[in-house]
Amino acid sequence: MSDSKDYIIEIGETNSIELDEKVPIKDNWTASNVVESVSAFISDWTPFGLVASYYVFSTCLYMYCSEGLIAIFWFIYMCTNFYIAGTTVLEAFFSITPCREARKIVTQAQDKEWLFPTANSNLPILDLIIVAYLPNEQDIIMDRAIYALEQLDYPKERIRINIVYNTPKSIEPLETDLHQLPLRYPHARIIKVPNSTSKADNLNYFFTLDTGSDLIAIYDCDHYPHPNSPRWAAERFMADPEVDIVQGRCIVFNSTDTFLTSMIAVEFDKIYAVSHPGRSTMWGFGLFCGSNGYWRTSVLRELRMDGSMLTEDIDSALRAFSRGCKTVHDLNVTSYELAPTTFSAFWKQRLRWAQGWAQASMRHLKMVYNGVQDPLHEAHSKRNFTARFGVLSLLLIRESSYYLVTQYACLVLSFLIVKFPSSGEELWGLVYFQYPVSQWLFIISITCLIATLWITNQVKSEFVSRRMIILFSVLYPFYLMVNATIGLYGHARQLVRYSSWNPTARK
Repeated sequence: MSDSKDYIIEIGETNSIELDEKVPIKDNWTASNVVESVSAFISDWTPFGLVASYYVFSTCLYMYCSEGLIAIFWFIYMCTNFYIAGTTVLEAFFSITPCREARKIVTQAQDKEWLFPTANSNLPILDLIIVAYLPNEQDIIMDRAIYALEQLDYPKERIRINIVYNTPKSIEPLETDLHQLPLRYPHARIIKVPNSTSKADNLNYFFTLDTGSDLIAIYDCDHYPHPNSPRWAAERFMADPEVDIVQGRCIVFNSTDTFLTSMIAVEFDKIYAVSHPGRSTMWGFGLFCGSNGYWRTSVLRELRMDGSMLTEDIDSALRAFSRGCKTVHDLNVTSYELAPTTFSAFWKQRLRWAQGWAQASMRHLKMVYNGVQDPLHEAHSKRNFTARFGVLSLLLIRESSYYLVTQYACLVLSFLIVKFPSSGEELWGLVYFQYPVSQWLFIISITCLIATLWITNQVKSEFVSRRMIILFSVLYPFYLMVNATIGLYGHARQLVRYSSWNPTARK
Protein backbone atom coordinates (compact mmCIF):
# COMPACT_ATOMS: atom_id res chain seq x y z
CA MET A 1 0.00 0.00 0.00
CA SER A 2 1.35 3.43 -0.92
CA ASP A 3 1.47 6.32 1.54
CA SER A 4 -1.22 8.95 1.94
CA LYS A 5 0.52 11.36 -0.40
CA ASP A 6 0.30 8.82 -3.21
CA TYR A 7 -3.39 8.31 -2.55
CA ILE A 8 -4.09 12.00 -2.70
CA ILE A 9 -2.28 12.30 -6.04
CA GLU A 10 -4.13 9.30 -7.43
CA ILE A 11 -7.47 10.66 -6.36
CA GLY A 12 -6.72 13.98 -7.99
CA GLU A 13 -5.75 12.25 -11.26
CA THR A 14 -8.63 9.81 -11.52
CA ASN A 15 -11.31 12.09 -9.99
CA SER A 16 -12.71 9.05 -8.13
CA ILE A 17 -12.47 7.96 -4.49
CA GLU A 18 -12.52 4.39 -3.26
CA LEU A 19 -13.54 3.57 0.29
CA ASP A 20 -10.09 2.38 1.39
CA GLU A 21 -8.49 5.45 -0.22
CA LYS A 22 -10.32 7.75 2.24
CA VAL A 23 -8.55 6.39 5.27
CA PRO A 24 -5.28 8.39 5.14
CA ILE A 25 -7.16 11.63 4.36
CA LYS A 26 -9.64 11.04 7.16
CA ASP A 27 -6.78 10.38 9.57
CA ASN A 28 -5.21 13.73 8.67
CA TRP A 29 -8.58 15.49 9.06
CA THR A 30 -9.14 13.88 12.44
CA ALA A 31 -5.67 14.77 13.71
CA SER A 32 -6.19 18.37 12.64
CA ASN A 33 -9.53 18.46 14.41
CA VAL A 34 -7.99 17.07 17.58
CA VAL A 35 -5.37 19.82 17.58
CA GLU A 36 -8.04 22.46 17.01
CA SER A 37 -10.22 21.00 19.75
CA VAL A 38 -7.36 20.96 22.24
CA SER A 39 -6.43 24.51 21.29
CA ALA A 40 -10.04 25.65 21.71
CA PHE A 41 -10.27 23.86 25.05
CA ILE A 42 -7.13 25.60 26.31
CA SER A 43 -8.39 28.95 25.02
CA ASP A 44 -11.76 28.47 26.74
CA TRP A 45 -10.42 27.33 30.10
CA THR A 46 -7.25 29.42 30.48
CA PRO A 47 -9.26 32.49 31.65
CA PHE A 48 -10.99 30.28 34.24
CA GLY A 49 -7.61 29.05 35.47
CA LEU A 50 -6.29 32.60 35.70
CA VAL A 51 -9.29 33.83 37.72
CA ALA A 52 -9.24 30.80 40.02
CA SER A 53 -5.51 31.26 40.62
CA TYR A 54 -6.10 34.95 41.31
CA TYR A 55 -8.58 34.13 44.10
CA VAL A 56 -6.43 31.38 45.65
CA PHE A 57 -3.21 33.41 45.53
CA SER A 58 -4.84 36.57 46.93
CA THR A 59 -6.47 34.73 49.83
CA CYS A 60 -3.26 32.89 50.72
CA LEU A 61 -1.26 36.12 50.52
CA TYR A 62 -3.49 37.82 53.10
CA MET A 63 -3.21 34.80 55.40
CA TYR A 64 0.53 35.44 55.71
CA CYS A 65 0.48 39.25 55.90
CA SER A 66 1.31 41.04 59.14
CA GLU A 67 -1.40 42.83 61.16
CA GLY A 68 -0.02 46.21 60.15
CA LEU A 69 -0.08 45.38 56.45
CA ILE A 70 -3.60 43.95 56.75
CA ALA A 71 -4.74 47.22 58.35
CA ILE A 72 -3.33 49.19 55.39
CA PHE A 73 -5.05 46.96 52.83
CA TRP A 74 -8.31 47.11 54.79
CA PHE A 75 -8.26 50.89 54.91
CA ILE A 76 -7.51 51.15 51.16
CA TYR A 77 -10.35 48.81 50.20
CA MET A 78 -12.85 50.47 52.50
CA CYS A 79 -11.91 53.93 51.18
CA THR A 80 -12.16 52.89 47.54
CA ASN A 81 -15.47 51.12 48.12
CA PHE A 82 -16.67 54.29 49.84
CA TYR A 83 -15.61 56.33 46.78
CA ILE A 84 -17.50 54.01 44.42
CA ALA A 85 -20.61 54.08 46.62
CA GLY A 86 -20.37 57.87 46.93
CA THR A 87 -20.01 58.36 43.17
CA THR A 88 -22.99 56.07 42.57
CA VAL A 89 -25.25 57.97 44.94
CA LEU A 90 -24.12 61.32 43.47
CA GLU A 91 -25.05 60.08 39.99
CA ALA A 92 -28.41 59.01 41.45
CA PHE A 93 -29.05 62.47 42.91
CA PHE A 94 -28.02 64.12 39.64
CA SER A 95 -30.55 61.90 37.83
CA ILE A 96 -33.46 63.44 39.73
CA THR A 97 -33.53 66.57 37.55
CA PRO A 98 -33.59 64.71 34.18
CA CYS A 99 -36.35 62.45 35.53
CA ARG A 100 -38.45 65.44 36.59
CA GLU A 101 -37.90 67.18 33.26
CA ALA A 102 -38.94 64.04 31.36
CA ARG A 103 -42.16 63.78 33.38
CA LYS A 104 -42.83 67.47 32.88
CA ILE A 105 -42.50 67.16 29.12
CA VAL A 106 -44.91 64.21 29.06
CA THR A 107 -47.43 66.15 31.15
CA GLN A 108 -47.21 69.11 28.76
CA ALA A 109 -47.75 66.79 25.78
CA GLN A 110 -50.82 65.28 27.46
CA ASP A 111 -52.23 68.73 28.18
CA LYS A 112 -51.84 69.59 24.49
CA GLU A 113 -53.53 66.32 23.49
CA TRP A 114 -50.23 64.94 22.18
CA LEU A 115 -49.68 67.77 19.73
CA PHE A 116 -45.89 67.79 19.32
CA PRO A 117 -43.95 71.00 18.59
CA THR A 118 -42.75 69.95 15.12
CA ALA A 119 -45.19 69.55 12.23
CA ASN A 120 -45.18 66.10 10.63
CA SER A 121 -43.96 67.48 7.32
CA ASN A 122 -40.92 69.06 9.00
CA LEU A 123 -39.77 65.96 10.92
CA PRO A 124 -36.36 64.54 9.98
CA ILE A 125 -36.31 61.49 7.71
CA LEU A 126 -35.57 58.47 9.90
CA ASP A 127 -33.99 55.12 9.09
CA LEU A 128 -34.86 52.73 11.91
CA ILE A 129 -32.64 49.64 11.78
CA ILE A 130 -33.52 46.34 13.44
CA VAL A 131 -30.34 44.25 13.46
CA ALA A 132 -30.74 40.48 13.57
CA TYR A 133 -28.61 37.33 13.58
CA LEU A 134 -31.23 35.09 12.06
CA PRO A 135 -30.47 31.62 13.45
CA ASN A 136 -30.55 33.02 16.97
CA GLU A 137 -33.56 35.30 16.44
CA GLN A 138 -35.65 33.50 13.84
CA ASP A 139 -38.47 32.97 16.35
CA ILE A 140 -38.92 36.67 17.11
CA ILE A 141 -37.82 38.59 14.02
CA MET A 142 -41.19 38.56 12.24
CA ASP A 143 -43.05 39.63 15.36
CA ARG A 144 -40.68 42.56 15.99
CA ALA A 145 -40.71 43.63 12.35
CA ILE A 146 -44.51 43.75 12.11
CA TYR A 147 -44.72 45.54 15.47
CA ALA A 148 -42.35 48.27 14.27
CA LEU A 149 -44.12 48.59 10.92
CA GLU A 150 -47.59 48.89 12.45
CA GLN A 151 -47.19 50.44 15.91
CA LEU A 152 -44.58 53.20 15.69
CA ASP A 153 -46.25 56.62 15.69
CA TYR A 154 -44.19 58.43 13.07
CA PRO A 155 -45.34 59.66 9.64
CA LYS A 156 -44.96 56.72 7.24
CA GLU A 157 -43.54 58.95 4.52
CA ARG A 158 -40.76 60.11 6.91
CA ILE A 159 -39.63 56.74 8.28
CA ARG A 160 -38.17 53.54 6.86
CA ILE A 161 -38.12 50.32 8.91
CA ASN A 162 -34.99 48.41 7.89
CA ILE A 163 -34.61 44.74 8.81
CA VAL A 164 -30.87 44.16 8.40
CA TYR A 165 -29.88 40.56 9.03
CA ASN A 166 -27.25 37.93 8.41
CA THR A 167 -27.44 34.16 8.47
CA PRO A 168 -24.88 31.44 7.72
CA LYS A 169 -27.60 29.27 6.17
CA SER A 170 -30.87 29.85 4.39
CA ILE A 171 -33.91 29.72 6.69
CA GLU A 172 -37.15 29.16 4.84
CA PRO A 173 -39.95 30.04 4.61
CA LEU A 174 -38.96 32.80 7.04
CA GLU A 175 -36.64 34.66 4.67
CA THR A 176 -39.22 34.63 1.89
CA ASP A 177 -41.86 35.95 4.29
CA LEU A 178 -39.51 38.72 5.38
CA HIS A 179 -38.76 39.80 1.83
CA GLN A 180 -42.48 39.97 1.07
CA LEU A 181 -43.10 42.53 3.83
CA PRO A 182 -42.45 45.56 1.54
CA LEU A 183 -45.43 44.39 -0.56
CA ARG A 184 -47.68 44.99 2.45
CA TYR A 185 -45.76 47.85 4.04
CA PRO A 186 -44.23 50.38 1.60
CA HIS A 187 -41.98 51.81 4.35
CA ALA A 188 -40.30 48.43 4.95
CA ARG A 189 -36.85 47.52 3.63
CA ILE A 190 -35.39 44.03 4.06
CA ILE A 191 -31.63 43.64 3.67
CA LYS A 192 -29.73 40.36 3.85
CA VAL A 193 -26.08 41.28 4.35
CA PRO A 194 -23.67 39.08 2.35
CA ASN A 195 -20.58 37.63 4.05
CA SER A 196 -21.54 39.15 7.42
CA THR A 197 -20.47 37.55 10.68
CA SER A 198 -21.47 40.25 13.17
CA LYS A 199 -23.74 43.13 14.07
CA ALA A 200 -20.94 45.52 13.08
CA ASP A 201 -20.79 43.99 9.58
CA ASN A 202 -24.55 44.39 9.19
CA LEU A 203 -24.50 48.03 10.24
CA ASN A 204 -21.43 48.97 8.20
CA TYR A 205 -23.04 47.46 5.12
CA PHE A 206 -26.15 49.55 5.68
CA PHE A 207 -24.04 52.69 6.10
CA THR A 208 -22.75 52.24 2.54
CA LEU A 209 -26.31 52.65 1.18
CA ASP A 210 -27.53 56.08 0.13
CA THR A 211 -30.93 56.20 1.84
CA GLY A 212 -31.32 59.97 2.15
CA SER A 213 -32.08 59.89 5.87
CA ASP A 214 -31.34 62.58 8.43
CA LEU A 215 -31.33 60.24 11.45
CA ILE A 216 -30.53 56.57 12.02
CA ALA A 217 -31.97 54.58 14.92
CA ILE A 218 -30.39 51.28 15.96
CA TYR A 219 -32.32 48.49 17.69
CA ASP A 220 -31.43 44.93 18.61
CA CYS A 221 -33.95 42.38 17.39
CA ASP A 222 -35.48 41.63 20.81
CA HIS A 223 -36.69 45.21 21.34
CA TYR A 224 -40.21 46.67 21.27
CA PRO A 225 -39.74 50.46 20.89
CA HIS A 226 -42.47 52.49 22.56
CA PRO A 227 -44.75 53.83 19.80
CA ASN A 228 -43.79 57.43 20.63
CA SER A 229 -40.04 56.82 20.98
CA PRO A 230 -39.05 57.87 17.43
CA ARG A 231 -41.10 61.06 17.80
CA TRP A 232 -39.56 61.96 21.18
CA ALA A 233 -36.07 61.40 19.77
CA ALA A 234 -36.77 63.48 16.66
CA GLU A 235 -38.13 66.34 18.79
CA ARG A 236 -34.93 66.23 20.88
CA PHE A 237 -32.83 66.68 17.74
CA MET A 238 -35.10 69.47 16.49
CA ALA A 239 -34.88 71.30 19.82
CA ASP A 240 -31.07 71.25 19.96
CA PRO A 241 -29.09 71.32 16.68
CA GLU A 242 -25.88 70.43 18.56
CA VAL A 243 -27.18 67.02 19.66
CA ASP A 244 -25.57 64.18 17.68
CA ILE A 245 -26.86 61.14 19.59
CA VAL A 246 -29.99 60.50 21.65
CA GLN A 247 -29.82 57.41 23.84
CA GLY A 248 -33.13 56.18 25.21
CA ARG A 249 -34.10 54.13 28.23
CA CYS A 250 -34.15 50.33 27.92
CA ILE A 251 -36.64 48.44 30.08
CA VAL A 252 -36.74 44.67 30.70
CA PHE A 253 -40.28 43.43 30.10
CA ASN A 254 -39.85 39.72 30.96
CA SER A 255 -39.06 40.47 34.61
CA THR A 256 -41.47 37.81 35.90
CA ASP A 257 -40.03 34.94 33.85
CA THR A 258 -37.38 33.91 36.37
CA PHE A 259 -35.75 35.22 39.53
CA LEU A 260 -32.72 36.19 37.43
CA THR A 261 -34.77 38.30 35.01
CA SER A 262 -36.35 40.15 37.95
CA MET A 263 -32.89 41.10 39.25
CA ILE A 264 -31.75 42.17 35.77
CA ALA A 265 -34.91 44.27 35.40
CA VAL A 266 -34.06 46.18 38.60
CA GLU A 267 -30.47 46.56 37.44
CA PHE A 268 -31.61 48.00 34.08
CA ASP A 269 -33.87 50.51 35.83
CA LYS A 270 -30.91 51.52 37.98
CA ILE A 271 -28.61 51.82 34.96
CA TYR A 272 -30.84 53.45 32.35
CA ALA A 273 -33.12 55.59 34.55
CA VAL A 274 -30.57 56.59 37.19
CA SER A 275 -26.89 55.98 36.38
CA HIS A 276 -26.79 57.03 32.70
CA PRO A 277 -28.74 60.31 32.97
CA GLY A 278 -27.06 61.06 36.31
CA ARG A 279 -23.57 60.50 34.93
CA SER A 280 -24.40 62.58 31.86
CA THR A 281 -25.44 65.48 34.09
CA MET A 282 -22.58 65.01 36.54
CA TRP A 283 -19.68 64.52 34.13
CA GLY A 284 -21.02 66.30 31.07
CA PHE A 285 -21.18 63.45 28.54
CA GLY A 286 -23.49 60.59 27.62
CA LEU A 287 -23.02 57.25 25.88
CA PHE A 288 -24.66 55.31 23.10
CA CYS A 289 -25.44 51.89 24.62
CA GLY A 290 -25.98 49.72 21.55
CA SER A 291 -29.74 49.74 21.17
CA ASN A 292 -32.54 52.31 21.31
CA GLY A 293 -30.03 54.92 20.20
CA TYR A 294 -30.59 57.63 17.55
CA TRP A 295 -27.72 59.18 15.56
CA ARG A 296 -27.37 61.97 13.07
CA THR A 297 -26.77 60.05 9.86
CA SER A 298 -23.73 62.07 8.81
CA VAL A 299 -21.95 61.37 12.11
CA LEU A 300 -22.71 57.64 12.12
CA ARG A 301 -21.69 57.14 8.49
CA GLU A 302 -18.37 58.81 9.24
CA LEU A 303 -17.62 56.89 12.45
CA ARG A 304 -19.10 53.48 11.44
CA MET A 305 -18.61 50.41 13.66
CA ASP A 306 -15.32 48.68 14.42
CA GLY A 307 -15.86 44.96 13.87
CA SER A 308 -12.70 44.09 15.80
CA MET A 309 -14.34 45.24 19.06
CA LEU A 310 -16.60 42.88 21.02
CA THR A 311 -18.72 45.84 22.14
CA GLU A 312 -18.61 47.93 19.00
CA ASP A 313 -21.41 50.10 20.38
CA ILE A 314 -19.39 51.33 23.38
CA ASP A 315 -16.36 51.84 21.14
CA SER A 316 -18.40 53.94 18.70
CA ALA A 317 -19.86 55.95 21.62
CA LEU A 318 -16.39 56.73 22.98
CA ARG A 319 -15.05 57.56 19.53
CA ALA A 320 -17.97 59.94 19.09
CA PHE A 321 -17.17 61.59 22.42
CA SER A 322 -13.49 61.85 21.48
CA ARG A 323 -14.58 63.78 18.37
CA GLY A 324 -16.62 66.25 20.41
CA CYS A 325 -20.06 64.79 19.66
CA LYS A 326 -22.89 65.57 22.06
CA THR A 327 -24.87 62.61 23.44
CA VAL A 328 -27.97 63.07 25.58
CA HIS A 329 -30.05 60.56 27.53
CA ASP A 330 -33.79 60.97 27.03
CA LEU A 331 -35.96 59.00 29.45
CA ASN A 332 -39.03 59.41 27.25
CA VAL A 333 -37.36 57.49 24.41
CA THR A 334 -38.17 54.08 25.87
CA SER A 335 -37.82 50.58 24.51
CA TYR A 336 -38.66 47.17 25.98
CA GLU A 337 -36.26 44.26 25.70
CA LEU A 338 -35.67 40.68 26.82
CA ALA A 339 -33.30 39.74 29.63
CA PRO A 340 -31.50 36.35 29.60
CA THR A 341 -33.64 33.78 31.40
CA THR A 342 -30.85 31.39 32.39
CA PHE A 343 -27.63 31.96 34.28
CA SER A 344 -25.67 30.41 31.40
CA ALA A 345 -27.04 32.95 28.92
CA PHE A 346 -26.49 35.77 31.42
CA TRP A 347 -22.91 34.62 32.03
CA LYS A 348 -22.06 34.53 28.31
CA GLN A 349 -23.66 37.92 27.67
CA ARG A 350 -21.89 39.64 30.55
CA LEU A 351 -18.53 38.04 29.72
CA ARG A 352 -18.79 39.50 26.23
CA TRP A 353 -19.67 42.89 27.68
CA ALA A 354 -16.84 42.71 30.22
CA GLN A 355 -14.20 41.87 27.64
CA GLY A 356 -15.60 44.49 25.28
CA TRP A 357 -15.45 47.16 27.99
CA ALA A 358 -11.85 46.14 28.74
CA GLN A 359 -10.97 46.58 25.05
CA ALA A 360 -12.70 49.94 24.83
CA SER A 361 -11.16 51.17 28.10
CA MET A 362 -7.63 50.39 26.93
CA ARG A 363 -8.22 52.06 23.58
CA HIS A 364 -9.88 55.24 24.87
CA LEU A 365 -8.26 55.92 28.24
CA LYS A 366 -6.02 58.41 26.43
CA MET A 367 -8.99 60.81 26.41
CA VAL A 368 -8.11 61.59 30.04
CA TYR A 369 -5.10 63.59 28.84
CA ASN A 370 -5.77 64.07 25.09
CA GLY A 371 -7.80 66.89 23.65
CA VAL A 372 -10.73 66.54 21.27
CA GLN A 373 -9.58 64.86 18.05
CA ASP A 374 -10.87 66.46 14.81
CA PRO A 375 -13.89 68.08 16.48
CA LEU A 376 -17.20 67.73 14.67
CA HIS A 377 -18.49 70.76 16.58
CA GLU A 378 -16.30 73.79 17.13
CA ALA A 379 -18.23 74.51 20.33
CA HIS A 380 -17.00 71.17 21.71
CA SER A 381 -13.38 71.46 20.62
CA LYS A 382 -12.16 71.29 24.22
CA ARG A 383 -12.61 68.68 26.92
CA ASN A 384 -12.85 70.24 30.37
CA PHE A 385 -11.50 68.83 33.63
CA THR A 386 -14.89 67.48 34.72
CA ALA A 387 -15.28 65.46 31.50
CA ARG A 388 -11.70 64.17 31.76
CA PHE A 389 -12.24 63.02 35.34
CA GLY A 390 -15.53 61.43 34.23
CA VAL A 391 -13.63 59.43 31.60
CA LEU A 392 -11.10 58.38 34.25
CA SER A 393 -13.91 57.24 36.52
CA LEU A 394 -15.78 55.43 33.75
CA LEU A 395 -12.84 53.64 32.19
CA LEU A 396 -10.02 53.21 34.72
CA ILE A 397 -11.69 53.34 38.13
CA ARG A 398 -14.65 51.22 37.00
CA GLU A 399 -12.34 48.55 35.57
CA SER A 400 -10.18 48.70 38.71
CA SER A 401 -13.24 48.28 40.92
CA TYR A 402 -13.41 44.59 39.97
CA TYR A 403 -10.09 44.07 41.73
CA LEU A 404 -10.99 46.22 44.73
CA VAL A 405 -14.25 44.34 45.34
CA THR A 406 -12.70 40.90 44.92
CA GLN A 407 -9.61 41.77 46.97
CA TYR A 408 -11.86 42.86 49.82
CA ALA A 409 -13.67 39.53 49.54
CA CYS A 410 -10.36 37.63 49.59
CA LEU A 411 -9.26 39.61 52.66
CA VAL A 412 -12.47 38.71 54.50
CA LEU A 413 -12.09 35.07 53.44
CA SER A 414 -8.56 35.00 54.84
CA PHE A 415 -9.93 36.27 58.17
CA LEU A 416 -12.47 33.46 58.22
CA ILE A 417 -9.77 30.87 57.54
CA VAL A 418 -7.22 32.19 60.03
CA LYS A 419 -9.58 33.46 62.74
CA PHE A 420 -12.78 31.52 62.24
CA PRO A 421 -15.44 33.12 64.49
CA SER A 422 -17.27 31.06 67.09
CA SER A 423 -20.42 33.24 67.12
CA GLY A 424 -22.43 35.55 64.90
CA GLU A 425 -21.28 38.54 66.92
CA GLU A 426 -17.64 37.65 66.31
CA LEU A 427 -18.34 37.19 62.59
CA TRP A 428 -20.00 40.61 62.41
CA GLY A 429 -17.12 42.30 64.18
CA LEU A 430 -14.56 40.42 62.14
CA VAL A 431 -15.99 41.21 58.73
CA TYR A 432 -17.10 44.81 59.20
CA PHE A 433 -15.60 46.40 62.29
CA GLN A 434 -12.00 45.24 62.50
CA TYR A 435 -10.91 48.86 62.72
CA PRO A 436 -12.81 51.89 64.09
CA VAL A 437 -12.80 53.82 60.80
CA SER A 438 -14.53 50.84 59.15
CA GLN A 439 -17.71 51.54 61.08
CA TRP A 440 -18.14 54.98 59.53
CA LEU A 441 -17.08 53.95 56.04
CA PHE A 442 -19.36 50.92 56.18
CA ILE A 443 -22.36 52.86 57.47
CA ILE A 444 -21.90 55.64 54.90
CA SER A 445 -21.53 53.10 52.07
CA ILE A 446 -24.72 51.31 53.11
CA THR A 447 -26.52 54.65 53.33
CA CYS A 448 -25.36 55.49 49.79
CA LEU A 449 -26.64 52.15 48.52
CA ILE A 450 -30.03 52.61 50.17
CA ALA A 451 -30.32 56.15 48.80
CA THR A 452 -29.48 54.96 45.27
CA LEU A 453 -32.05 52.17 45.38
CA TRP A 454 -34.65 54.52 46.90
CA ILE A 455 -34.21 56.85 43.93
CA THR A 456 -34.40 53.84 41.60
CA ASN A 457 -37.70 52.90 43.25
CA GLN A 458 -39.10 56.34 42.38
CA VAL A 459 -38.43 55.83 38.67
CA LYS A 460 -38.92 52.07 38.38
CA SER A 461 -40.67 50.74 35.31
CA GLU A 462 -44.09 49.12 35.27
CA PHE A 463 -42.40 45.69 35.11
CA VAL A 464 -40.47 46.15 38.38
CA SER A 465 -42.15 45.79 41.76
CA ARG A 466 -41.08 47.13 45.12
CA ARG A 467 -40.52 43.54 46.25
CA MET A 468 -37.99 43.08 43.44
CA ILE A 469 -36.11 46.18 44.54
CA ILE A 470 -36.01 45.00 48.17
CA LEU A 471 -34.66 41.59 47.10
CA PHE A 472 -32.11 43.28 44.85
CA SER A 473 -31.00 45.45 47.79
CA VAL A 474 -30.54 42.44 50.07
CA LEU A 475 -28.64 40.46 47.46
CA TYR A 476 -26.67 43.37 46.06
CA PRO A 477 -23.33 42.42 47.73
CA PHE A 478 -23.53 38.96 46.13
CA TYR A 479 -24.64 40.47 42.80
CA LEU A 480 -21.67 42.84 43.02
CA MET A 481 -19.31 39.90 43.58
CA VAL A 482 -20.70 38.03 40.58
CA ASN A 483 -20.28 41.08 38.34
CA ALA A 484 -16.77 41.70 39.68
CA THR A 485 -15.81 38.10 38.95
CA ILE A 486 -17.23 38.44 35.44
CA GLY A 487 -15.15 41.60 35.05
CA LEU A 488 -11.98 39.70 36.05
CA TYR A 489 -12.92 36.91 33.67
CA GLY A 490 -13.29 39.47 30.87
CA HIS A 491 -9.82 40.82 31.61
CA ALA A 492 -8.40 37.28 31.58
CA ARG A 493 -10.05 36.62 28.22
CA GLN A 494 -8.59 39.81 26.83
CA LEU A 495 -5.18 38.80 28.16
CA VAL A 496 -5.27 35.51 26.23
CA ARG A 497 -6.88 37.25 23.22
CA TYR A 498 -10.07 35.22 23.38
CA SER A 499 -12.15 36.18 20.35
CA SER A 500 -15.19 33.89 20.16
CA TRP A 501 -18.53 35.70 19.92
CA ASN A 502 -21.50 34.16 21.71
CA PRO A 503 -24.87 35.68 20.77
CA THR A 504 -27.37 36.16 23.57
CA ALA A 505 -30.09 33.51 23.51
CA ARG A 506 -33.54 34.86 22.53
CA LYS A 507 -37.00 33.44 22.83
